[in-house]
Amino acid sequence: MKFFGLTLLLISLFACGQTTNKNSQNVNQNGWKVLDQKEYTIQYPDNWELNTSGQMGTTFMLLSTKSSEQDQFRENVNLIIQDVSGQNINLDKYVEISEGQIKTMITDGNIIESKRLNFNRFNFHKEIYTGKQGIFNLKIEQYYWVERQKAYILTLTCEVNEFDKYKEPGEKILNSFKLKL
Repeated sequence: MKFFGLTLLLISLFACGQTTNKNSQNVNQNGWKVLDQKEYTIQYPDNWELNTSGQMGTTFMLLSTKSSEQDQFRENVNLIIQDVSGQNINLDKYVEISEGQIKTMITDGNIIESKRLNFNRFNFHKEIYTGKQGIFNLKIEQYYWVERQKAYILTLTCEVNEFDKYKEPGEKILNSFKLKL
């Protein structure tokens, strides 16, 4: 259970001082890059950088460009895949655990939206919440899937004052994610 909370905290902090790997990817007809893996596919803008180093337990991280030289936080989308086999965790239980940790482990954690959705034949849960991590006031949008004994956590992390600017491209990235199970 502690691992879930640490995951939420570490990922939201990870965007400060990131390094990136430049990987060549396929490009779709809209000019977006496509990351096509065995278990999933996702699309992202050409000007976002892909990091597949696995730092902080991420499967990948997509990083926005800095808005200025003084910009200390790069808005990002990342994916974590957790093995939950043998823990009797379904999507409802995963959401319950995650919401409890948002409220108790994130400074001033406040859940704004929590709802169940279905896309591409898979049920998933959407959470939007705010909280403080160090010097950053963050707004986080997460999608959770629990399929075949794995939890997939796809996260958009933004500074609160930048969320409206990144909401449209961020959600377009999130909504391009497709499980291939």
